[in-house]
Amino acid sequence: MSPIPKAYGSWPSPISAELITRAAPSLNFVQSHEQCLYWVESRPWDAGRCVIMQRNEQDKIIDLLPSPFSHHSSVHEYGGMAYTIHDAYLYFVNAADQRIYRQHLDTLGTPIAITQKGPWRFADLIVDAQHQRLIAVCEEHQDQQEAENYLVTIALNDDQASIKKLQSGADFYAYPRLSPDQTRLCWIQWSHPNMPWDSSELCLANLSQTGISKPRVIAGSQGDEAIFQPHWSPDNNLYFVSDKTNWWNIYRFDGSKNMPVLALDGEFATPLWQFGMATYDFIDTNTIACLWTDKGLWHSGFIDIATAQLSPIISPYSSMHALTCHQGCLYTIAGAAALPNQLISIDQEAVITSIYAPATLDVETTNLAQPTSIFFPSGNHQMVHAFFYHPTSASYCGQANELPPVIVMCHGGPTGATDSGLNLKLQYWTSRGFAVVDINYRGSTGFGRTYRQALGSAWGLADVEDTQNAVHYLAQQQKIDAQRCLIRGGSAGGYTVLSALTFTDTFKAGASLYGIGDLETLATDTHKFESRYLDSLIGPYPERKDIYIARSPIHHAEGLNCPVIFLQGLEDKVVPPNQAEMMVELLRSKGIKVAHVTFADEGHGFRKAKNIIQAMEAELAFYQQVFHLGADNNPN
Repeated sequence: MSPIPKAYGSWPSPISAELITRAAPSLNFVQSHEQCLYWVESRPWDAGRCVIMQRNEQDKIIDLLPSPFSHHSSVHEYGGMAYTIHDAYLYFVNAADQRIYRQHLDTLGTPIAITQKGPWRFADLIVDAQHQRLIAVCEEHQDQQEAENYLVTIALNDDQASIKKLQSGADFYAYPRLSPDQTRLCWIQWSHPNMPWDSSELCLANLSQTGISKPRVIAGSQGDEAIFQPHWSPDNNLYFVSDKTNWWNIYRFDGSKNMPVLALDGEFATPLWQFGMATYDFIDTNTIACLWTDKGLWHSGFIDIATAQLSPIISPYSSMHALTCHQGCLYTIAGAAALPNQLISIDQEAVITSIYAPATLDVETTNLAQPTSIFFPSGNHQMVHAFFYHPTSASYCGQANELPPVIVMCHGGPTGATDSGLNLKLQYWTSRGFAVVDINYRGSTGFGRTYRQALGSAWGLADVEDTQNAVHYLAQQQKIDAQRCLIRGGSAGGYTVLSALTFTDTFKAGASLYGIGDLETLATDTHKFESRYLDSLIGPYPERKDIYIARSPIHHAEGLNCPVIFLQGLEDKVVPPNQAEMMVELLRSKGIKVAHVTFADEGHGFRKAKNIIQAMEAELAFYQQVFHLGADNNPN
């Protein structure tokens, strides 16, 4: 049957907000231990609980954590990998109290806490089997003081284990990794005002029962190099990722110098927002399984170390993360624009097998928009990347001589990236007749260090300019209606939204999800990990207070003359809720249409199904009202 002509933005859609919450649990943090495979599944329908899963020797997949236990670390607020396995036990950080628990893998009884209640948070757990202890990153919070970060040891066989400081002095730590012969420990560290993707150091030390000795910096000492994922090979050689030649490539430390394993204009790393991120692992002493991104698309393959030859794998997947090697195969979480994320394996003969596909996506692929990768000119003669999605429906098409409204999406970070994996929150819009441009503005990752640093001192300027130029580029090609332009983003993307709406007239409405309106408040009232982030993006505070005021939308509300919807978690420690409140009151005082939707039980980002549904439906209703799209486009 031919599609029915109907006004863009008013199409009924099979993709409901409720479907979004139940169709695609988030998968991450894959690990291999002996004959079993492990990963973490986040479930919006279970109050956002994160369950550690196991695929055992009989290929049976089971949940390891009984309710209400949930895997989640609050170190750096963003957490990340916080579990490990040793003998017949799982050790993990529990979300509710941030204590480390021990769970017997055979009996799966009630987990037992092995750390005391206190001011500590833990992440990046590893096992030091020779000394029968855990090694972990610890973050200690004391009243009225900045949190202190250090490496610790925790005895395995003590139900109330003492926490012993192993290494301290830097502001931040990540990736403690023990050599296979149990004699050396490596880690990365960095200090204010750097973020880990700006400048970090790879350290190496000898390890004993009493502590570490002879620590030395073996990479990153010059201050203009960012290190990612140090990893020991089976034959005790230390590998890591560095961006010292612009691209995040893999290197090997030979005991005296660092040698590139492979030179490629692609990136084998992502920004270290969470602990335990992994893009490569060892099949054996001479073969590395790896993931890398090139022009916004992710790829997988195998590197022959001896010959420095990369063998790419041809696959239908363009979004991949969380790699590990298990029984001679590459395992990773993979997806594409019309393929929900799933756990797959790839052997060296390029045979791809789906291991675990929990998504229940009951939507015909003809209702899913496919991305077009585009580059368009922007400021400083820079070509900027984005994914463009046409409105797509199996049942409807646009009316004659009508161009679709467009939503410009701004990813968070701002040091981050968007990719081409299935995003039902994006397809929610395209299936209703909106075009979407998902932009990797300057400052995004995956395009080299120079591109990543192009937002230096220019946040609120370069990113905003890129959103404008994306609209101009697509309008010139007659792909969108430039008079019906929306912009939406969360966190740092929300700041780009508010800046674009305040300082330009390109957009007619916007949505700020836990976005930043006051840069000064962010600089003085945020958590330790990001407390100096703005030094590089804006300038040092308070020395350059003038720039903070000049670029804060809240101080220039007279320029904000279009409708905005604000969505905010009231437990947000990254972007305090009062920033949204101040912007809402300013808009109300001007008589401009504004909506303010808050969630008392959410922090930075929405994890619970009922809240995700309410947020999506409120945003859609807001756009309907702004553009008079009609009552027939109510959420299904």
